[in-house]
Amino acid sequence: MGALPSKPSYSPMSHHQNILQEVIESSSVEDSLVRSYGRSFSGFSAKLTESERDKLAGIEGVVSVFPDTVYKPSTTNSYEFMGLGGKSKQVPNVETNTIIGVIDHGIWPESKSFSDQGIGPIPKKWKGTCAGGTNFTCNKKLIGARHYVQDSARDSNSHGSHTASTAAGNRVKGVSFNGVAQGTARGGVPLGRVAIYRVCEPAGCNAASFLAAFDDAIADGVDIITISIAGGVTKVDTDPIAIGSFHAMSKGVVTTASAGNAGTELGKAGNLAPWIITVAAGSTDRKFVTNVVSGDGKTITGRSINEFDLKGKKYPLAYGKTASNNCTEEQARNCASGCLNTVKGKIVVCDYSCNTNEPRAAGAVGVILHVTNVEIPGTGPLPVAILDDTNYMALRSYVLSTPNPQGTILKSTTVKDKNAPVVASFSSRGPNTLFTDILKPDITAPGVNILAAYSPLSPTEVPGQSVDYYFMSGTSMACPHVAGVAAYVKTFHPTWSASAIKSAIMTTAWAMNASKNAEAEFAYGAGYVNPTVAVNPGLVYHISKENYLNMLCSLGYTSKGISIVAGGSFICSKKNLNVRDLNYPSMATKFSAASTADIRFSRTVTNVGKKGSIYRAKLSGNPKLSIKVEPETLSFKSLGEKKSFTVTVFRKSLAGISGTVSASLVWSDGSHNVRSPIVMYT
Repeated sequence: MGALPSKPSYSPMSHHQNILQEVIESSSVEDSLVRSYGRSFSGFSAKLTESERDKLAGIEGVVSVFPDTVYKPSTTNSYEFMGLGGKSKQVPNVETNTIIGVIDHGIWPESKSFSDQGIGPIPKKWKGTCAGGTNFTCNKKLIGARHYVQDSARDSNSHGSHTASTAAGNRVKGVSFNGVAQGTARGGVPLGRVAIYRVCEPAGCNAASFLAAFDDAIADGVDIITISIAGGVTKVDTDPIAIGSFHAMSKGVVTTASAGNAGTELGKAGNLAPWIITVAAGSTDRKFVTNVVSGDGKTITGRSINEFDLKGKKYPLAYGKTASNNCTEEQARNCASGCLNTVKGKIVVCDYSCNTNEPRAAGAVGVILHVTNVEIPGTGPLPVAILDDTNYMALRSYVLSTPNPQGTILKSTTVKDKNAPVVASFSSRGPNTLFTDILKPDITAPGVNILAAYSPLSPTEVPGQSVDYYFMSGTSMACPHVAGVAAYVKTFHPTWSASAIKSAIMTTAWAMNASKNAEAEFAYGAGYVNPTVAVNPGLVYHISKENYLNMLCSLGYTSKGISIVAGGSFICSKKNLNVRDLNYPSMATKFSAASTADIRFSRTVTNVGKKGSIYRAKLSGNPKLSIKVEPETLSFKSLGEKKSFTVTVFRKSLAGISGTVSASLVWSDGSHNVRSPIVMYT
């Protein structure tokens, strides 16, 4: 996807039709062309045979040809936990002109989170439209809508509504899930505007729609783009999210994207391009507790999100033989499928997790499950409590020793989780398999049990239930939090580049605990997002469009190809570049045991704090690492002044090390602490 030529007479549609005319063999151009992109960059999607694709790839001026791909989508407490509460500083007159573009499943426009109450006129810079389909209305909050699939921008599965409200939802007081987790729902910029770009349908999300959405969003005038979708690891010249976000970055638009939900296996993180803010999912300090009270009056601590209130009434506990007369006792204790036929009016006790819809259908009042590790408790179609090993054994002992055991399940309450934050087990881990000297993910944000806007047409665990706010978990939920924070930072610094905003978010993050996250920086990146500190980072690492292009040069992309992507003449630097010298806010490299060379990082910081500042380097981390920073002091006479430094990791200190080892560099002037992780891995 190349940038648009500057010639006034240039017509993207005509250009694309002429190119197709050269390669089409069996059909017409009209039948072949799916979509022409020409508002923010030049490109098109088309239906081609293999031979037509090969001919197209050989035409001069064509940067790349890649197949359409289907991608999958990867809050009443979360912003308060991050420190962005009701008393945080705001710049209302700038915030109200901030526009977040949400590329997702669509939106439920009637949600209270998208009310325009208290919001002024639509920003003059907005160039978009409200084309959401039949019976779809925008307002001064939800100012734009487009759809590239199906016939409406209306959300049917709630993924887009949830992410949009998390990024920029208006303040809505008294939100809860039927009384659980009550509070004020809000986005990062409650006065900001939302534009929705629907690219997903039930079958998934396709690359052609991504590119169209980026093309429109950039031209429409959005400030931030959030895309909670992650596909497989793909080279940046064939990755629609990388391509679209590159053009966004070149126009000053920040893009946040989810790392994916592939779990703890290393090297599975997606959205790896360095100009994207790649987001991992972490917990907050809100912990849901659902207690069980046994017939002897003892309270046993459990987990789940239980909206149902049994009002303390005790019911018979069905376990084993008292739960079934058509299966073995062991099968009944395991609550095997088809076994629970004598549980009507009882609370079922299960040795293992099971499909809770079965006991509900059999007339059970509730279910108590045994699960060893309850990381992310969810909702259920009836009262559910999940007990860990110790608590379940206590309940089981009571059941087996009592002739007619009884008990009840209480409605969930919330307590403070002192262990937070930790990275969720589902969140995809690094390292970066495309750019091994760029750390991914970049940052961690709330992504576990986030309560946000929900479509009343979307299903919940309770058949037939309709709710306006519901819990969802995933890096999809973490990503819009960082979009909201990026928008918040931009309200204080409207002229900052995308890389400066990214740097501010990364270098001010809370340092996370490697003892709680075995994969350390490959799990959480620079740390947990800290919005109120990010607005005043002191120093930033700026990366220009040319820096990124020169990095691509070092990876084997030709000057000719990069010139077309850049939209003008671009000649790769003659200097032999190293990806690790990209001016990234974190430092990482994959080293070889056979190498004897020291590892060196070059960086440049820009003073955005105070004139006359003096920053001193502080190193911490693994004592095995021998690291030197030169110079150790940076003195700034004025704002905007730049200073360069190098970080050298001595190869001898890496002898015998396998796996991952890390440290941190902090530049401090006494009031600002600009932190960068240093990660070495084999």
